[in-house]
Amino acid sequence: MRFKLTVFAILISCFLLYKVSLAQENFNTSTDTKQILFLGNSITYSGQYIAFVETYYRLKHPSSSTEWLNLGLPSETVSGLSEEGHAGGAFPRPDLHERLDRIFQQIQPDIVFVNYGMNDGIYLPLDDNRFTSYKSGIEWLNRKIDSIAAAAVFVTPPVFDPIKGEAYANVLDIYSDWLISKRYTDYWKVIDLHWPMRKFLEEKRSTNPRYYLAKDGIHPGEIGHWLMAKPILEYFGESVDGFDTFEEAVESEENAIELLILITQKQAILRDAWLRSTGHLRPGLAEGLSLKEAKVQVEKIEEKIQKLLN
Repeated sequence: MRFKLTVFAILISCFLLYKVSLAQENFNTSTDTKQILFLGNSITYSGQYIAFVETYYRLKHPSSSTEWLNLGLPSETVSGLSEEGHAGGAFPRPDLHERLDRIFQQIQPDIVFVNYGMNDGIYLPLDDNRFTSYKSGIEWLNRKIDSIAAAAVFVTPPVFDPIKGEAYANVLDIYSDWLISKRYTDYWKVIDLHWPMRKFLEEKRSTNPRYYLAKDGIHPGEIGHWLMAKPILEYFGESVDGFDTFEEAVESEENAIELLILITQKQAILRDAWLRSTGHLRPGLAEGLSLKEAKVQVEKIEEKIQKLLN
């Protein structure tokens, strides 16, 4: 019996060490990380969750020189699908396949965060062909990121509000579960924000049936973007679980809100400039500055940021 207990204890110890090693792999950011790129649709393009992440991270790591780049594009899919009459028939949904090679020709990120899914089922009930297109697009993107020797970090799509349509909410549940499964079948790095957002929404709605994270059911407001930022920050080893808002999380940090404003401005200038430089087929966006002009402005903003961090 003692021998069996000893073997069992050894096996448990090995398992715990294995879990620790996985956690270290997933949650530590190398000091060699120079550039982090975010790809996604309009939720990423709006960028609030990325600004929360960079601001909080830099408050905790003021000497970090990592560059955070947002190249999200409104309406975009990775599935290549578009519903008939999209945008009133003005244009089909842009497809990441069309622009990714140009992005990677100009940008060599160390880490690529991927947040697709919301548009990829084109707001229709679950269909095997559409699901296959989404899975194929995500797997294609993983191969492309691997080909540039960057680390891919996949993020489950935000919740679609069931009040706006139970069927499509279920589609994103299924897409999210499939993406999470890639952690175990293919050892992908996958951050789940979908189910924490869904749980948060359900808990709030149990006491306030009119509560929402996204007024239109799709695009989260400030609380929703903070819920998106939290698991990404936890991926980087930050402890933010007990904070319901960004303001709570940075309450003890001097100049945090001013820093957030500056970082939001900086990220938007770089986003628009890089979208102009790399090109896209999405009409209706304001044209960004040239990269040269943008970098001049960003340098001035970065000087103000450094003063707040010092």
